[in-house]
Amino acid sequence: MTAPDGGRAAEHVAGSGPLRRLVPPARRFLAGRKGVLARLAAWSVAESAQTFLVGYGVAQAVDRGFLAGDTGTGLGWLAVAAVAVVLGAPVVRGVFAQLAGLTEPLRDRLVRRAVAQSLAAALARPGGGDRAAVSRLTNQVEIVRDSFAGLVLTLRSFVFTAAGALVGLFSLDPVLLVVVVPPLAGGLTLFLVTLRPMAAAQRRALTADEALGDHAARLRGALRDVTACGTQAEAERRGALLVADAAAASRVLARWAAVRTLALGTAGQLPVLVLLVSVPRLHGSGVTTGALLGAFTYLAQALLPALHTLMTAVGAAGTRLLVVLERFTTTEPPAPRTVPAPVPEPAGPATAATGPAPPAPVGATDAPQRLGPEPPAVPRATPALELRAVTLAYGARAEPVLDALDLRVEDGEHLAVVGPSGIGKSTLTRLVAGTLAPSSGVVRVAGHPVTGGDGPDPAALRVLTPHQAYVFTGTVRDNLAYLRPRAGRAAIETAVRRLGAERLVERLGGLDAPVRPGDLSLGERQLMALVRAHLSAARLLLLDEATCHLDAAAEARAEEALARRPGTLVVVAHRISSAVRADRVLVLDGAGAACGTHRELLARSALYRDLVGHWSRSPG
Repeated sequence: MTAPDGGRAAEHVAGSGPLRRLVPPARRFLAGRKGVLARLAAWSVAESAQTFLVGYGVAQAVDRGFLAGDTGTGLGWLAVAAVAVVLGAPVVRGVFAQLAGLTEPLRDRLVRRAVAQSLAAALARPGGGDRAAVSRLTNQVEIVRDSFAGLVLTLRSFVFTAAGALVGLFSLDPVLLVVVVPPLAGGLTLFLVTLRPMAAAQRRALTADEALGDHAARLRGALRDVTACGTQAEAERRGALLVADAAAASRVLARWAAVRTLALGTAGQLPVLVLLVSVPRLHGSGVTTGALLGAFTYLAQALLPALHTLMTAVGAAGTRLLVVLERFTTTEPPAPRTVPAPVPEPAGPATAATGPAPPAPVGATDAPQRLGPEPPAVPRATPALELRAVTLAYGARAEPVLDALDLRVEDGEHLAVVGPSGIGKSTLTRLVAGTLAPSSGVVRVAGHPVTGGDGPDPAALRVLTPHQAYVFTGTVRDNLAYLRPRAGRAAIETAVRRLGAERLVERLGGLDAPVRPGDLSLGERQLMALVRAHLSAARLLLLDEATCHLDAAAEARAEEALARRPGTLVVVAHRISSAVRADRVLVLDGAGAACGTHRELLARSALYRDLVGHWSRSPG
């Protein structure tokens, strides 16, 4: 199984395009470090000489020493081979000392490049953000650093080790090259053929991993919103598509890894087998026993291990390095190929839902989808909202925020919820929205349990609008009509007029104008969220201080428009006017609750009288 565009991806990743971009900066980078390269080459020549002496010393120890009856000479040549092995330690130390002179400057340059890319993207798209910046600055920079270091070590080691081994084989007997080199070259060629498709598969896997991580980050930030609006199934579907895409990319990688394993076996094992099979003929043609033993030493101790390391490093680290470096040579990170529309990013901290996950940004291919069925018909006898003995405590030993609360709100009623700060007003709206489950008791909306039931889509029954309302990147129409994507222009314009948002829409450029969340004030964001709630088909609207950034006149107009809308309105009030406008007021005091009209509560609730007095003395 390959990606539909696998051929194009291969050309794009391992073809001339990326290489043309990478070669010039690579040349400039290496040209500025000629001294480091010269010292690294000197240590590598020493490693090549060491490889030559090990195999040659074994061959001479056998031919001139032990087989000739001269034990001293044999031991002397073995001592030469042993000294060559021991001298490998300072050679390795010298190589690593010079390697830091290449890897650390590269890492610093990539960090600066990643920061510059992110700042450029932020200046080009204020408020848009670059979610891949953190990945480039941390994970991808370290991938490049480690992969580059591994490639330098393995490529250098293979080239100089192979040179020493091949020179050694030629010095022992040229015919040994005829036996060893063909299977070695065949396996290496097969391996090189896999590099382009392997790079394409690696690029797809990295893109899929980035898209999945981005989805998880967005979903984590909007988790409460997704839960409140009942769009878990849609978020799950998007996540499943991303997981499937990542799994498919992993399978492609695995298939090419199998081909690479075949190439490794051909180059790493076949030369030894061919040499073993050829021993009688070689020995009969005059190749000495010591030369044969030296050839096996070169293969087993130097050439084949170096080749195995090379194939492993180039096959994994090499393709990964090429793919990741490509991201640093483009102005912006490449867009995901088969990635569904992401979960939205709130314009402010996500603490409650104004609706389900907003649609993809302008230009995305995914069309807005219907958010669920129309709300079911509710008999008039069924209350819009009912709480029975609802208790909620944040912890087994914590004092309950709500304690055995009973509440019934009829369809079409307007209820205001008041109480001191931190008393549980927002907790109540979260319970009704379904983002919190009660410790005990039951919460029903239109007769259906909010949690644990198999009833209709919760998004069709209620909408929660928090005080930290958010908008998303898209058009004005996208933002206003997302809870009712099929709403016509006339319905949208009517809602805008009733909520008093005409000047805002006009300032933004009309319904089809783009919206950048960072350009809106907190009050303007709240006004757009209120229009969105007005257009919703849900009959229960929950406003959790959703007008706190509006002035008193705008708040009054918004609440009156939402109250006239068919259905039920529950408002967490922060002004006395909100309570006066409501049909009934629910007062929470931490120990219990009182519910009644404004006049009734003034007569029988001391806490309510205190709150009214406080609001009356407040400037706003």
